[in-house]
Amino acid sequence: MKIYYHSQFFKSYKFLDGNIKRKAEIKEKIFRINPFHPSLKTHKLSGKLKNQWSFSVDDKHRILFEFDNDDVIFFDIGAHEIYK
Repeated sequence: MKIYYHSQFFKSYKFLDGNIKRKAEIKEKIFRINPFHPSLKTHKLSGKLKNQWSFSVDDKHRILFEFDNDDVIFFDIGAHEIYK
């Protein structure tokens, strides 16, 4: 599986605290091994984001992504407002 990053992901990532960035890197490593690892709490979204999925970086922060055949696109990272 190859992960691609949307430009919005990079924009949001650069404003995150260093501690959150480190947590995100750890969670991405877990995601690469198993996108549905229980620690990620991966779930499908609904409504206007019905084609996207989300997994937890920590209690507050999420990564929004989409499966694209055998690849994945990370669209955004941040707190719950990324769902809006």
